Amino acid sequence: MRLVQLSRHSLAFPSPEGALREPNGLLALGGDLSPSRLLMAYQRGIFPWFSPGDPILWWSPDPRAILWPAHFHVSRSMKRFHARSPYRVTLNHAFGQVIEGCADDRTEGTWVTPEVIAAYHRLHELGYAHSIEVWENDRLVGGMYGVAQGALFCGESMFSRAVNASKTALLVFCARFAESGGKLVDCQVLNEHTASLGAMEISRREYLEHLDSLRVQKLPQNFWVPTTLFIPQG
Repeated sequence: MRLVQLSRHSLAFPSPEGALREPNGLLALGGDLSPSRLLMAYQRGIFPWFSPGDPILWWSPDPRAILWPAHFHVSRSMKRFHARSPYRVTLNHAFGQVIEGCADDRTEGTWVTPEVIAAYHRLHELGYAHSIEVWENDRLVGGMYGVAQGALFCGESMFSRAVNASKTALLVFCARFAESGGKLVDCQVLNEHTASLGAMEISRREYLEHLDSLRVQKLPQNFWVPTTLFIPQG
């Protein structure tokens, strides 16, 4: 196993099975964040993550954190909160504001540099990257964004400026995604927050098998059209 230097003249990635064990999943460095390279990476179960000033680093960890949207875990307290939720949830209404919100979140977004923002904006404009927004009245208080791969959604980052805002984004998205044929949400690396919502770890090989199967499955044609997913009941 060795770290591979990517060429700017080729979109080829090494096999994810060749990723380093320490740091877990580091596969390659270099290349660029062009739409074609990013899409090639996601199709192979690879994603970029790097600190400002560092070269672009590409990862495929083992194990991989995933969430079955149909099995999203809602705690009793979250059920009570959501039943009286003050939040409105939308899809693809404010991608730019969401990714900038993630960049401003010091616990989540230190890697979401202007270069990353521009790259995922391009993916959004091409119809591959999507955002879920959480609003309190007309103020954006939380959200998440990621990249669609058929019936699999690769979650990239989320942020919260109000209580339970990011949980609300994921809860509402998972419900609509599952209802429409979505099967799996990629969480990349397990953390305490996603584990509390039902995320679990599977082997990289199992994840890649799911990816190969799910990325060719189609959601309803209008699934990603900007829409409102949830309106407060009060």
